[in-house]
Amino acid sequence: MGKIKQLIEDHPNIWEFIKFNVLSNCATITNFIIMWLCTGFIFKSFANTPFKFLVFNYADNIESNLGLCGFLSFLVATAAAQTVNFFVQKNLVFKSNAAFEKAVPKYIVLAVVLVLVSAALPAYSQSFFVNIGISEALAPTLANVLNILVQVVLSYPTMKFWIMPNK
Repeated sequence: MGKIKQLIEDHPNIWEFIKFNVLSNCATITNFIIMWLCTGFIFKSFANTPFKFLVFNYADNIESNLGLCGFLSFLVATAAAQTVNFFVQKNLVFKSNAAFEKAVPKYIVLAVVLVLVSAALPAYSQSFFVNIGISEALAPTLANVLNILVQVVLSYPTMKFWIMPNK
């Protein structure tokens, strides 16, 4: 245990990034549960309804991207996960003293960007996965994994330096 404490003391930024990723699993778990509930039950009746608006293309390859069901499922799952993530990151990872009323609007900007990316990307990534031979049943899960990786790359530096800096 002493070596771990020493590692944490010697490399606090690495430890913070590890905590960020480990505790992001609270949001990840939320994301997967909501996505599975939405695609399997809540929005399932919209799976054959095409949806296309701006960059959101859930009309082409509807059998692999689940149409409006896919769009709504990824949108709701990402929004729920980002809500959980805000509180986990602010309180447990960054232990930020940033004023809540200043952090929330900034986080909403980040969350909107993440929701837009996460709602647009699966229509393309699911089709890609199916086209390379991945089953249509597994494609939404892999698309969700890709979404989560993109979210980490965008979220960590934005939260650390802009939304939740310690003063």
